[in-house]
Amino acid sequence: MHEISLDGNSLKPEQAMAVSSGNAIASLSDASRDAMEASRRVIEGIIDSDDVVYGINTGFGALSSVRIERSELEELQANLVRSHACGVGNPMRPEDVLLMMTYRANSLAKGVSGARPKIVDLMLDMVNHGIAPVVPRIGSLGASGDLAPLSHMTMGMMGEGDCMKRNDSGWVMMSSADALSSSGLSPVVLEAKEGLSLINGTSQMCAYLTASLLNLEMLTMVADACVACSVEAIKGSHSPFDYRIHANRPQHGQSVSAARISGLLLESDILQSHIDCDRVQDAYCFRCSPQVHGPVIDLLVETRRMLEIEINSATDNPLVFIDDESVDIVSGGNFHGQNIAMASDSIAVACHEIASMSERRINQILDPQWSGQKAFLANSEGLESGYMIIQYVAAALIAELHLLANSATTSNVPVSMGKEDHASMGATGAFRAMQSTVLLSQVLANEMVCSAEAISRIDEDAGSGVIKIVDWVRQYVEPFQGDKSMTAECESLSLHLLDGGMSGVFE
Repeated sequence: MHEISLDGNSLKPEQAMAVSSGNAIASLSDASRDAMEASRRVIEGIIDSDDVVYGINTGFGALSSVRIERSELEELQANLVRSHACGVGNPMRPEDVLLMMTYRANSLAKGVSGARPKIVDLMLDMVNHGIAPVVPRIGSLGASGDLAPLSHMTMGMMGEGDCMKRNDSGWVMMSSADALSSSGLSPVVLEAKEGLSLINGTSQMCAYLTASLLNLEMLTMVADACVACSVEAIKGSHSPFDYRIHANRPQHGQSVSAARISGLLLESDILQSHIDCDRVQDAYCFRCSPQVHGPVIDLLVETRRMLEIEINSATDNPLVFIDDESVDIVSGGNFHGQNIAMASDSIAVACHEIASMSERRINQILDPQWSGQKAFLANSEGLESGYMIIQYVAAALIAELHLLANSATTSNVPVSMGKEDHASMGATGAFRAMQSTVLLSQVLANEMVCSAEAISRIDEDAGSGVIKIVDWVRQYVEPFQGDKSMTAECESLSLHLLDGGMSGVFE
């Protein structure tokens, strides 16, 4: 199995996903081990000197002015974790917990947090053995780090609470102590600052944003494929995708989207069949699709850039800096997830916009006025409803997406006696963004069901790329033979869209 060495500087989202899914293993690099040991010696030196330093021998948050005695430092860390492990709601998926742990390990691997290498070793051993602490999803404010979720994670490392353990048949729940023991691992006893280093960071936010990013990167390609199929389904114009239009508004994402659509429409006999028709312009949901999809592509480029920096950053507080002449322990705010929160808000809005265009195209495919086909693609209009309710479901999904598109970032609530007076709500936003991508996949799946059926009823051949897409859709959705429940087929198609099953069409 492929091994990935964590150094706190070079981890990619895809690598982290491979580790969390059990398709790769992770280890701590030698350079990071040395850096962690050096920063740990600084922490131990402070303890020996009896200097008062926040996060090492003080209380936390609004209690930072309280001095803690040396004999109580281990208890302080354990109390910190236990008291902060008060999340609520449905548990995170085990795969998301393992991704969160991978990111937390990589952050500590930068060697400026003051934690011992054995802390990262245990985290990675748990990830590699598929041991995911049970973590309630709700509790992080996206500032001061993902305190509650990461505390539940850390309790698992301490042998407290419950864990999910991966086996050949899936996941099984057991006590954390038993999960560790079954893999030959021992619980950790946290020393000074280590509890704070583990829970003070943006790792939950990053885990959810990673899933959102990878999902939407795939779905922007799917959305362009949907446009190409739907254009053929209504015998629409190819002119809006002419490269000359987009060359004269050289927005990168817009040009990418238009080129994808044009490429799928090549060799279309449908286009030739209506080249002299009187339809001058199609609706915006067709004609302006590159101008709507394009900004999303640009957003994802920037989001990936930001995320790759974030997962290779030290996001706890305080940080230990060592150079040739001095040692400094500096308090700051790298735990604040405003960047993640704002990107997440934008992704949720983007999902709504792409889905809104998709639903409008579904409407035209099902409307004889636009498609020239039987209403709702029924064989016997009236007796059968055909795909009528597929559009209803798409509309309902858009209502869900509209609610999710409301900003989480603006929901600030001051906490900790006002000392922590601005929170990003990035954890809420990133989870909401991930949810939005799933709902978007369902809208796009519904559009593909309709366009594939409409194309199959047209005598002329569609574009060569569109033919490939329709053939792929037919692996999961049968041609219309009469009214039946479409839930299973629509949901199966949406899952395969998210899994990247259609990506081969673009190769």
